[in-house]
Amino acid sequence: MGKSQKVATLLGVRQKIEKEIEEIQKSCQHPTKSIKNVRERLDSQTTVVRYVCNECSLIIGIPNNDELQNFLKQ
Repeated sequence: MGKSQKVATLLGVRQKIEKEIEEIQKSCQHPTKSIKNVRERLDSQTTVVRYVCNECSLIIGIPNNDELQNFLKQ
């Protein structure tokens, strides 16, 4: 298998995985959340502080200033 075929296969697998994750996140009720550092974008090394669902890892909100300060003190 050539490199281009391998890359195409891996990209196809990645697309299927991303679609499955999206479906799981859509159906999740987000029962619990935590404040975490997450990447700003998938292609970025910059992190931001966000509320993330503990069940499905979806970013679901932005903490207010008081919550952010408490998180940063930890």
